[in-house]
Amino acid sequence: MTDEPLKWARRHEAFWREHHEAWKRSALNQREYCASQGIPLKAFGNWRAIFKAEPKPPPRKILYRRGGLSHTLNHSLSHPPGHGAYPSLERSIVPPPRDGHRRRFTEADKHRILEEAQQSSSSLAQIARNYGIARRVLCRWKQDLAETSPVAFVTVQVTDLPLPSTTAGAQEQAQ
Repeated sequence: MTDEPLKWARRHEAFWREHHEAWKRSALNQREYCASQGIPLKAFGNWRAIFKAEPKPPPRKILYRRGGLSHTLNHSLSHPPGHGAYPSLERSIVPPPRDGHRRRFTEADKHRILEEAQQSSSSLAQIARNYGIARRVLCRWKQDLAETSPVAFVTVQVTDLPLPSTTAGAQEQAQ
C-alpha cells in the first residue's frame, strides 16, 4: 500500500512527459497545444520547467576520423568498425597520428605521394584518402613543389638574320 502513491506519481510524470514530447514534435505553441489537448496550461508549464531542468545526455558522436569511427553504436568485437563507405580508411597506408599530434611527412614522402598521384589513374581524393590526408593538402604540396623547383636559365643568341626555311616559304607564297 505504501508503493501506491509512488506508482501514481510515476504514471502522472509519464503522462506529462508524453504530452511534452508530443508538444515538441508538433508545430503548435504551448498555449495552442494545451487548448487542443484540453490540459491545463499552468500544469503543463510547470512540468515543462521540470523536464527542461533535467540533465540531458551528451549527444552521440558519429563522426568519421582517421583512426576509424569515434562511436561504437552497435559494433561488437567481431565486427570491424568500418561501414564500407570508405574502405580505404580500414587499410590506410600511413598510420594515423597520435592524439594531439600532427602527422609530419618528409620531403621524400611528399615527392613519392605526388609522383603516385601523377602516374595513377585514380583521383587525387582517392590517393589522399589512402594516405589519410585531405585532398587540399596534396594540392598545397603541388603548389609548394612548383614554387621550389629550381629556375633554369637558357642562353639565347639574338641575330638579325632571317630564318631560311620560314622566310623562303613565305616569299614564295606571296608571289
